[in-house]
Amino acid sequence: MEKNKFEFDVAVVGGGPAGMMAALRAAEKGARVVLVEKKDFFGTKLLMTGGGRCNISQAESDLKKLAQSYKNGRFLLPALRKFGPEEFSRYFERLGVGLKVEKNGRVFPKSEKASDVVGTLRKRLLENGVNFFMESEVAEIGFSGSVIEKLVLKDGREVVAQNYIIATGGKSYPHSGSTGQGYGWAEKIGHTVADPEPSLVPVKSEAEWLADLQGVSLSDAKVGAYQDGKKIFESQGEMLVAHFGLSGPMVLNISGKIRDLLKSGDVVLKVDLKPHMDAEKLDEVVRADLERNAGKKLANCLGDLFSEKVRDAVLKLSKIDTEKHAAKVSREERRKIVFLIKGLEVPVKELFGFDRAMVTSGGISTKEVDSKTMRSKKIDNLFFAGEVLDVDGPTGGYNLLACWSTGYAAGENSFRGF
Repeated sequence: MEKNKFEFDVAVVGGGPAGMMAALRAAEKGARVVLVEKKDFFGTKLLMTGGGRCNISQAESDLKKLAQSYKNGRFLLPALRKFGPEEFSRYFERLGVGLKVEKNGRVFPKSEKASDVVGTLRKRLLENGVNFFMESEVAEIGFSGSVIEKLVLKDGREVVAQNYIIATGGKSYPHSGSTGQGYGWAEKIGHTVADPEPSLVPVKSEAEWLADLQGVSLSDAKVGAYQDGKKIFESQGEMLVAHFGLSGPMVLNISGKIRDLLKSGDVVLKVDLKPHMDAEKLDEVVRADLERNAGKKLANCLGDLFSEKVRDAVLKLSKIDTEKHAAKVSREERRKIVFLIKGLEVPVKELFGFDRAMVTSGGISTKEVDSKTMRSKKIDNLFFAGEVLDVDGPTGGYNLLACWSTGYAAGENSFRGF
């Protein structure tokens, strides 16, 4: 073998969740595996998930329902049937990673440390003889016809393998190493790539009331998206108010729809702070509160409805004199308060870009990849796994589960039949 030429059964490019899983599964089947990573450590994005607690997976056991949560979920279904939530849990428990399920099916390691998960995977990779080429960036993929012949690294080394797995991620959080490089390689060898766009991103707005409520978490708010005065869609759930706009699980999950709407014009979001009461019922509640506190200043009322911070912001927007007694509040003023509670307006300035995106929407067309094996339908010895594919889901461990499932499928099938 030439000095700068290295031969393996399987070469995996990308040391994220999908790449680590693919390399590990291929090695478990007896393959000689190399994992090529351009940074000096693995699992950068994994270390960031769940605020460092590592929302490692999603526990939804109904696989059809689970698949429906994803873009191109039908493509993902065969991989989920082979390595879905239950198989994932058993696998990681065997690795020694204890798991727990929290609200909305979010799965976390019992230690609540993402570093424990990455450390365990690294240890297991080493135990199975996986070779690490760290700080090794692929400069070129050499191919001929329908076969990849080699990887050429920037330092001049060449990696030759029977099969290759691209698990380079998307373009979200580029500082983690995800720069979309895999898309360019895929296009060069004949694959179609749906335009990558940032997904699961916060919303930017210059609405004045945001500064007054920054840091406030609303556990069950409803947001309606309007364009040209017409409500296009609405969603309900957890939301976080920030000085720059809106964030939180529910807002992140609808950011893709907002992005698509922005392509055709301005978008205004309306936040309903009390979604379980219609305007008429809310008006009765506000009126009863004002009557009960008739002798108090308006500034000291409505405490049963909201926190002091939310109340003050609503009253400030209403421009009603809060020094007046509750008994002096007119019907019109009361209705104005109700109107604001049911629809705080947030004109959307824009969405954040890839630097704040949790995942990438878009990627390698699933029509050109075998859904059972993750093998390319264009290149005989090429497989794909993870975020590089045109598959993405909501927050709550869905996207990591897709990485584990597709990574497992790619690794499993990259060494079959040798």
